[in-house]
Amino acid sequence: LLRLSSIMSGMVALRLPRGLWTAAVTVMLVVLGAPVAEGRDSPQDFVFQFKGECYFFNGTQRVRLLTRYIYNQEEYARFDSDMGEYRAVTPLGRPAADYWNSQKDVLEQTRAELDTVCKHNYQAEEGTTLQRRVQPTVTISPSKAEALNHHNLLVCAV
Repeated sequence: LLRLSSIMSGMVALRLPRGLWTAAVTVMLVVLGAPVAEGRDSPQDFVFQFKGECYFFNGTQRVRLLTRYIYNQEEYARFDSDMGEYRAVTPLGRPAADYWNSQKDVLEQTRAELDTVCKHNYQAEEGTTLQRRVQPTVTISPSKAEALNHHNLLVCAV
C-alpha cells in the first residue's frame, strides 16, 4: 500500500519504502499506459483525497493532528495523534489502517508530523497571521421579499 502525506502548503508527497520504488513506478506505468486496465465497474469519475488537519488549543500548548483518507467523499481511514495510530473509519479502511500500523517507521514518521508539520507551520505563521487581531463586525439585514410570500430571511455578513 502507498501512503501519501500532505504538507500545509498543499503539496503532496508519496512515501514508499526504498525497495518498492522500482516496483511502484513499473506498476504505475503499466496502469497508466493500458486503458484496458480500467475495470468495467469502475466509476467514471472518482476522487481520492488526503487531508492533513492541525488543531491548536491555546497556541501550541495542545496540538492535535488528524490525517484523513477519503474516497468518493467517504472517509475510510484516519490517523489521530490523540490515539497515536491509524484507525479504520469504514470496512474499506481496515486493511490500510492495519498495514500502516504494522509499519513502525510509518507510525514514527506520522507521529513526528505533529512537530514537523503542525508546530513548525504554527511558528512560521505566528508572526504574520496569528498575531493579527481584528475586531469582527456583523451586519444583519432582511433579504428581499419573495413573490410567493415565503418567510422572511435574515442575511448575516461577518
